[in-house]
Amino acid sequence: MKYNILNVLLICVILVTSCKNSSESNQSIDDTKTSKTLSVEDKVEALLSKMTLEEKIGQMNQYNGFWDVTGPAPSDGEAEKKYEHLRKGYVGSMINVKGVKDVRAVQKIAVEETRLGIPLIIGFDVIHGFKTTSPIPLAEAASWDLEAIKNSAEVAAKEAAASGINWTFAPMVDISRDARWGRVMEGAGEDPFLGSKIGVARVQGFQGEDLSSPLTIAACAKHFAGYGFAESGKDYNTVDVGTSTLNNIILPPFKAASDAGVRTFMNSFNELNGIPATGNKMLQRDILKEKWNFDGFVVSDWGSIAEMIAHGYAKDGKEAAKYAANAGSDMDMESYLYVEHLAALVKEGKVEETLIDDAVRRILKVKFELGLFDDPYKYCNAEREKEVIGSEAINNTVLDVAKKSIVLLKNQNQLLPLKKEGQKIAVIGALADDKTSPLGNWRLAAEEGTAVSLLEGLKNYTGNTITYAKGADVITENTSFAKEVKINEDDTSGFAEAVALAKSSDVVIMALGEHGMQSGEGRSRANLGLPGVQQQLLEAVYKVNKNIVLVLHNGRPLAIDWADQNIPSILEVWQLGSQSGNAIAQVLFGDYNPSGKLPMTFPKNVNQVPIYYNYKSTGRPNMPAPDEVFWSHYTDQTNLPLYPFGYGLSYTTFKYDNLKVENTFAENKTVKVSVEISNTGNYKGKEVAQLYIRDLFASVTRPVRELKGFEMIELEPNQTKTVTFTLTKEELGFYDNLGEFIIEKGDFKVFVGGDSSAKLSSEFKI
Repeated sequence: MKYNILNVLLICVILVTSCKNSSESNQSIDDTKTSKTLSVEDKVEALLSKMTLEEKIGQMNQYNGFWDVTGPAPSDGEAEKKYEHLRKGYVGSMINVKGVKDVRAVQKIAVEETRLGIPLIIGFDVIHGFKTTSPIPLAEAASWDLEAIKNSAEVAAKEAAASGINWTFAPMVDISRDARWGRVMEGAGEDPFLGSKIGVARVQGFQGEDLSSPLTIAACAKHFAGYGFAESGKDYNTVDVGTSTLNNIILPPFKAASDAGVRTFMNSFNELNGIPATGNKMLQRDILKEKWNFDGFVVSDWGSIAEMIAHGYAKDGKEAAKYAANAGSDMDMESYLYVEHLAALVKEGKVEETLIDDAVRRILKVKFELGLFDDPYKYCNAEREKEVIGSEAINNTVLDVAKKSIVLLKNQNQLLPLKKEGQKIAVIGALADDKTSPLGNWRLAAEEGTAVSLLEGLKNYTGNTITYAKGADVITENTSFAKEVKINEDDTSGFAEAVALAKSSDVVIMALGEHGMQSGEGRSRANLGLPGVQQQLLEAVYKVNKNIVLVLHNGRPLAIDWADQNIPSILEVWQLGSQSGNAIAQVLFGDYNPSGKLPMTFPKNVNQVPIYYNYKSTGRPNMPAPDEVFWSHYTDQTNLPLYPFGYGLSYTTFKYDNLKVENTFAENKTVKVSVEISNTGNYKGKEVAQLYIRDLFASVTRPVRELKGFEMIELEPNQTKTVTFTLTKEELGFYDNLGEFIIEKGDFKVFVGGDSSAKLSSEFKI
């Protein structure tokens, strides 16, 4: 084709004009993103107006790290496709990219190579610490110390942010009553009141007072909702619960997190009453976004949009994407279905573009709040990374919360604390010399072998002769996050050495329980006893030396009825993180008086599970006559747990007395409850005073007890303090079966004590 001079000039004018308009448009976008005068909402709207449908959907797409980001670009297969999506602006978030160097590399592509330059939000599972690990969340919950839990989340956020991350998938606020479920280690236990308080503390710790700070990260309340009620404790299993349980047990911690300003939610793998949570409009739109006015965004769990096909809810990926988007799942984690199908679904009228806009508004809003548009590389400071990660201050914080998380379950004849000199102490059990297991599960950034082992912690105390024998392995090979743990089921070859050592020692410390990777996602257990041959080892040692301190390592409640009947001292130490050995040793030798309380009920036998303190009375709660069978019970097992919720001993003792109730609900909507607590022992100690109520008669039956207040106090020997609790309508009301919060007139009982079986009680009426 030939062009005359006029054609050539016309083409040149068009090209120049196009380049000028493009330049002005890009400048306008940059001005919008960094404007100091526009509100966040105005910036979001301005940017949204410039986005194509495909770019909007890109913000709803999240990829796992898929190539060596500091190496060459991928050139074939799925990785090449994802890389092109990243360069086109079709990726809004990436996960499992960590370290300043790598985060800067992927952020540079998003900011400098895409048309609009929208930064990525970088997510990571910062569950209990980052490179320096705190105790597992269930252990931290045992501290009942909200400030310590907040501090733990704060230092985890600092390390993660210093490594380039700006979003964590925590806290998990699922309530669970079933110790068989492996993910109980990741939450705060069985009680919605305690779980709500702890969830808020973690949100505040992660997000701080200024989300735009380079040392805070966005938090994520998960898994919305019902995941902790998986049938038979099997992970990912069906959840089928009534409206009373949903509204009064499952949802309150999520509501508390939303009210506390958590910026994101994660939906759940499970179905809830027949509808997969990822495609559940009632949960995500009706309750979360409309009723609770949540203004952050919802991310799916890993691949959970695609899993609606396996659930039998969606016939294919396109239909799954439609259900999820319409239900309110704003971001697709690793299903690839939004980026593949949403544009077509919008054009076909099966998903309204207004719903896409709503999702993108929410995502962009959080990115603006994080300050990513002001400086996309604000989390990418190599000097800060070196200075913050593993600092002395962070290690001191995790040591503090580790000590507070330890629960003394038994201390017959005051075997503990141990003498600091003059004793021959045997240390038995593979977990005593393990520097990886104490890190627990969900420690993706931590390096294996970096925890202080129990043996190392004990050897800081040099006045005794401390000798170690393994006795038996717990696991037979190192395990990883995604693989089954191989348990030592038959090797007892080390028993003889351990028994001989125990026989010649004054005291035996036995470190038994679960390896750190035996709890967590996908790690449900049908047997809650000591794994493998450890029960045999314990009994063999007991035959030759009864002065045993059982140091119990685990990520869930265990059924240790034999140990409770025979072993004089039992210390629950969970998996305590990087400073584990130091924390345990300080408690064993009395430099720290244990103050932890159980956040979950311990069963006598796995067949009692699910077992929990806030059960309903039923119509036949008690034996009507001696030996009569027609009441709610087992014929071969007591209804009582091994250790109740809220239970935990101290090296000292406490007495509760003079309970008073001041009922001014009619005048100012409060009921004040006071009690005197005295330290009647010989050690200075901390006690968590707990208040429970029972609404005796209600339009929806209430539990036999409900935790409605707790306070930690510290007392010198012979010191007495008065603790006062204030009950308001928030503590005295409940949700009806329509999900409405109500307060009813009637009779109440109040109980105050050191655990959920407290005997000191009074009554009042509202």
